[in-house]
Amino acid sequence: MRIGIDVGGTFTDVVLWDEEEERFIYTKTPTTHEDLADGVLKGLGEILDMSGKSIAEVDYLIHGTTIGTNAIVEGKGAKAGLITTRGFEDVLEIRRVARPKEAAFDFEADNPPPLIPRNLRRGVEERINSEGEVHRPLNEDSVREAVSFLKGEGVEAIVICLLFSFLNPSHERRVAEICKEMAPEVFLSLSSEICPEFREYERTCTTVMNGYLGPVINRYMVNLLERLNREYGRIQLHIMQSNGGSMTAELAREYAARLINSGPAAGAIAAAFISRLIGHEMAIGADMGGTTFDISIIDKGMPKTTTWGGVTEYPIKLPMVDLKTIGAGGGSVAWVDEGGILYVGPQSAGSDPGPACYGWGGTLPTVSDANLVLGRLNPDYFLGGKIPLHPDRARSAIEEHVAVPMGTSIEEAALSVIDIANANMIKGISGISVERGYDLREFVLVPFGGAAPNHAVAIAAELGISKVVVPPMCGNFSALGLVVADIQHDGVRTIAARQDDVNPQAVRDAFLELEEEGRARLKTEGVKDEDVRVTWSADLRYEGQSWELNTPVERSTPFNEESVGTLIENFHALHRQVYSYSEPKAQVEIINLRVRAVGENPGLTLSKSPTNPTPLKDAMKEKRPVYFHGKGWTETPVYERNLLGCGTRIPGPCVVEERISTTLIPDGSEGSVDEHENIVIWLGGGS
Repeated sequence: MRIGIDVGGTFTDVVLWDEEEERFIYTKTPTTHEDLADGVLKGLGEILDMSGKSIAEVDYLIHGTTIGTNAIVEGKGAKAGLITTRGFEDVLEIRRVARPKEAAFDFEADNPPPLIPRNLRRGVEERINSEGEVHRPLNEDSVREAVSFLKGEGVEAIVICLLFSFLNPSHERRVAEICKEMAPEVFLSLSSEICPEFREYERTCTTVMNGYLGPVINRYMVNLLERLNREYGRIQLHIMQSNGGSMTAELAREYAARLINSGPAAGAIAAAFISRLIGHEMAIGADMGGTTFDISIIDKGMPKTTTWGGVTEYPIKLPMVDLKTIGAGGGSVAWVDEGGILYVGPQSAGSDPGPACYGWGGTLPTVSDANLVLGRLNPDYFLGGKIPLHPDRARSAIEEHVAVPMGTSIEEAALSVIDIANANMIKGISGISVERGYDLREFVLVPFGGAAPNHAVAIAAELGISKVVVPPMCGNFSALGLVVADIQHDGVRTIAARQDDVNPQAVRDAFLELEEEGRARLKTEGVKDEDVRVTWSADLRYEGQSWELNTPVERSTPFNEESVGTLIENFHALHRQVYSYSEPKAQVEIINLRVRAVGENPGLTLSKSPTNPTPLKDAMKEKRPVYFHGKGWTETPVYERNLLGCGTRIPGPCVVEERISTTLIPDGSEGSVDEHENIVIWLGGGS
């Protein structure tokens, strides 16, 4: 049995997979922002009670969390200090001498302040040169002076980032030893361990992020593990990483920066799982929860990944699932500016105080309030009736804050809120797909999160997508992604060599060394040798280019000149695919070598449901008025999803309800239930 627990901005989702009985059990509980561990423990207790199982029967417990992302966005990270090579104290301030992209013509705009202020950045005497040789020995007195100063300032973390340490980490390691001697209580982050690759600003910023989040993550993990062990005895907990794999909670305490976008990455893994299951390997994962809308591209059955990411304007140079997040969730607040223009988000009501319709103290109108006003949500069946909704409060909020300022009816105001929210999501999907050369007519849309299926068909229609696949348990889908995720570790080494200067033997040795490090980590996490899968890749570019393309490398022994030639040819082909041209006669540079070591979890063996169409009258719960564009209030059938058998055709307009989500199928579209219990919706009619 496996349990996945995903902590979102509004709800904490829990999924249990019982392989012996081939069944999923799932639940939701409000996220407890004052102490996230409360919600985790409550959700875990609920799922065990619902399943009738004990924690001793659980083989794998994994947790996805937004605590790192939240700490960055809210500015609640640790007080950290930076020790760097003397003369490079202002790398964080200088950045890349670029202004914010969205404010190119705003002379008042500025980049966000560095996470470590100038007075807490200290330089030490040392110098490693560009060949990895010691040009100036480390002056240990200058290190002790810096540590003494930072300790006196009360820092919780010290970040160590010295010039060219990715080629020779000896000085960084000695600085760390001195820090441990003088300030053993301080959390340490070394760039040679966190981000051992070139580009000074990104390497520094990534390591600073690890130090900024480290004490926060560490406190949370210690608290959570202590409470889990107190409640259930000693258990091993895995944490989802932003790269789409997991690691143990103990390792997560050291590599805090790898947890950014932990929960949304799990959603992308789940979307990829479903796309492979239905045999349509090009998909858009659309995760609309209570707070955000997270978008992922599934290409050939796998989530697109990147080594360039960030939260706000702080770059993170780590492997991660390529996600785009916008403030468009069910709790996104609708507001009208002084000019009478309607906006939705990015601010969210979250779970405290929540949308007005929750009755938890919120008074501002949200997307959820608009869906309730339009009859698209059942006030008595939200989370299966666990949380009763209040239509009167939703109408009052929409009327006061949207309808009256805009001079329109409550229904038209609510419909405008939905239209604006949909437009925001459509723009977000286009930005990560169409603008990167993808043709969305080749894709299916996989909506998940509690709110997405209510908006999915309208979004797909605007994007030219003809097929929407609403998976079962879509309201808890990211938690399912946790359950199917593998254990994963990524390693990187910078070599920065022109193709004519590459030493194949040295490249092979570097690959094998990185592979051995990955295998060793997996072994400490209990992964068997036969379950380990290793892939190699390299970052290449044409000489003179600023950015690289990650290119697969055949994991061969020996790695010789022929292997290098094949790698260069593959890069030319990839460059042509991405940019529509290549330069076969140009000199190519091999910049970084990358190794991914994966500990594979057993795959889920989902049995197929036999075809057994359900007469729609047997699944109908009621008919209720639903407000549509151009038609106003329309008597619309409402079906219970769990009563719809495989092969059932569901013509629109209708509403399909389940315990943790609601799907809207408008007029002109038709759904059907496939053998894996997905609702497949064809826009413009059945197929």
